[in-house]
Amino acid sequence: MPISMTSVDRQSLSAFMTEGFEALGLSAEDARIFADALIFSELRFHPGHGQGVRRLRRYQERISQKLVDPRAPFEVVKESPALALVDAHNGIGTVAAARAMKLAIEKSKTCGIGQVIVRNSTHYGSSAVHACQAEEAGCIGIAYTNAGPEMAPWGAREGAVGTNPWGIAAPTGLGFPVVMDFALTTAGKGMMLWRSREGRKMPLDWALTPDGEVTDDPDAAMKGALLAIGEYKGYGLAFMTDVLTGVIGGGGFGLTPYADPARLDVSHALTAIDIEWFMPLGTFRARMDEFAGMVKSRKTRPGFSEILLPGEQEARRVARKSEQGVPLDDEVLADLLALGRELGISAAIDVLGPYREDVL
Repeated sequence: MPISMTSVDRQSLSAFMTEGFEALGLSAEDARIFADALIFSELRFHPGHGQGVRRLRRYQERISQKLVDPRAPFEVVKESPALALVDAHNGIGTVAAARAMKLAIEKSKTCGIGQVIVRNSTHYGSSAVHACQAEEAGCIGIAYTNAGPEMAPWGAREGAVGTNPWGIAAPTGLGFPVVMDFALTTAGKGMMLWRSREGRKMPLDWALTPDGEVTDDPDAAMKGALLAIGEYKGYGLAFMTDVLTGVIGGGGFGLTPYADPARLDVSHALTAIDIEWFMPLGTFRARMDEFAGMVKSRKTRPGFSEILLPGEQEARRVARKSEQGVPLDDEVLADLLALGRELGISAAIDVLGPYREDVL
């Protein structure tokens, strides 16, 4: 059955989230960074992905149990004009990654490219958040991270590498950036849980049962390992993502991330490429628009009405939700309101009414 949802005002939700994170002990600046990142994800993605505002409760639990440090230092361990290695000291991964991308952008304006690797971090949210941070600064942004070992290597039935998501963002003159953002598994546990709540089967290429069999039962899949995009190709990309983050950064990799709830030991890589080092930004945008036109000029397959660019569907979703209201799962909204009472949040979430559209 469809999951009941309610539309809320975007600005009121943002104010609520910012105040909530301040109440949990984050500085005002870090609370804004984290709240903005979760609102970004709530606007862009399907709510089943679980990268949006529902995470406020999760962080309230982790901070109260002292499993993550909301005031952790951002330590630059080593740097050169183009590179930096950062220790996040088990702080908020989203905040650490945002600060790392800021540093990468600064370095790119000097060297043409900047890269920062972060170790000893935690979950950093959506890769697109950090990639788009660089795009807004006139750069091509690249962000990727390792994660807990949920993906089965090709041929295995147990997980050994993470979903290890990537994000790449580049400016255009089309009114929205092109953004590639996806995990290296075909789906995550969040979407399986969503399918289970809807009473729907899932595609056979999402996950395995604990015995290593493919399944379309999301409840059985919750107990097993995830499958890679492109079969062995996605596994190879996930393996090398661990190499490019945890292995070279001196952080966790493979079976290590998420093994200890008090030290998730996640590693990220943030890269900014300054477009102006190569050509004027306006020239780049014009070339991107020309490229987009080439792609969209191709004839469509049966059953398709148009060709979309990476990130185009998400840009439309952001525009629609910003204008008509942000649809929240009723369970999530109820939990946020309860959490607001627990934390004494004064900002109110303005409810606009039931969400009745067929598309999220």
